[in-house]
Amino acid sequence: MSKSLIERTQYAGADLSLSEICELLSITSDIDLDLLWQAADHVRRQEVGEDIWLRGLLEFSNICTCNCLYCGLRRDNTGLPRYRLTEEQILEAVHRLSRLGIGTVVLQSGEDPYFTEERLIALLHAIRNTCDIAITLSIGYRPKSELAAFKRAGAHRFLIRHEIANPDLYRVFHPDSTLADRVEQLKDLRALGYEVGSGCLVGLPGQTVADLADDIALARELEVDMFGVGPFIPHPDTPLGEATPGSTLMTYKMIAVARLVLRDVHIPVTTALSTLEEDGREKGWMRGANIVMPNATPAPYRAQYELYKNKRCIDDTLEHCRGCLGRRVKSVGRVIGQGRGTSLKLLRREVLV
Repeated sequence: MSKSLIERTQYAGADLSLSEICELLSITSDIDLDLLWQAADHVRRQEVGEDIWLRGLLEFSNICTCNCLYCGLRRDNTGLPRYRLTEEQILEAVHRLSRLGIGTVVLQSGEDPYFTEERLIALLHAIRNTCDIAITLSIGYRPKSELAAFKRAGAHRFLIRHEIANPDLYRVFHPDSTLADRVEQLKDLRALGYEVGSGCLVGLPGQTVADLADDIALARELEVDMFGVGPFIPHPDTPLGEATPGSTLMTYKMIAVARLVLRDVHIPVTTALSTLEEDGREKGWMRGANIVMPNATPAPYRAQYELYKNKRCIDDTLEHCRGCLGRRVKSVGRVIGQGRGTSLKLLRREVLV
């Protein structure tokens, strides 16, 4: 059954039912897994091409008012040194990305109340006035009025992962929000004209294969432009510190099945995946992914953005990281994309208009 289902997904993956998505995620045999990887790579090549796009990740504040059970930035983690970058530090890092030919900056932080609507608008204007680069915000929950203001000020994309599509488990792990609120924000972002990124964690305690299938189905329903999948890595200073890490194999299956179902979305390989497996990026690219995020956060702050311990490449400079990624991309027969790597869904919508 799996072989015929995999073969059908190359042409009709977008129409898979939840039970069929579950079946693909439940594959265990090496023969079927190889077929799944090949199908995902075929659809990736057909839908998004050979380019691997670089998104420069700039973690500008590790202060967070939320208390998510798995996150090292949670407000109750009093052992973590906290920081905020100044506007000057942020602009310097953005300019370094631009000089290296990286067409997107991802401005990521905890939910830090210091960065008000006014401060973020001023920052967006400063970036737009001095640098030709696409701007992605990844700053957690913001009301729709602020999201609209950020869009007018020059933000192009917004990344806010739904994390887990099971509302009961979401409530357990996220005491400060609800899945319904998270989904509503994703819908608001789409209505406002953002390129929208979501995604999920793989391997949270109590999560099932059916939950993971729901994650992909929710992304399909929301028509996201980017879908990020990363393995859960327990942080010792959180309530889930002794939990079992997420499976890298299941993460690869999620990447592959997401490619088959979501077709033309951008799919990154996460730092968490390469932290658990040295060749995680290469495997991810060969199984459907087409994005990677070099870290532009300056020392010593990079080590303090501690979602989990022992993050890979924590001591690399941005320049070294850019060179290393170039070699890794070449090793899998792919090329680094030139420009901003705009959403293919957006480009196709514009053609239709």
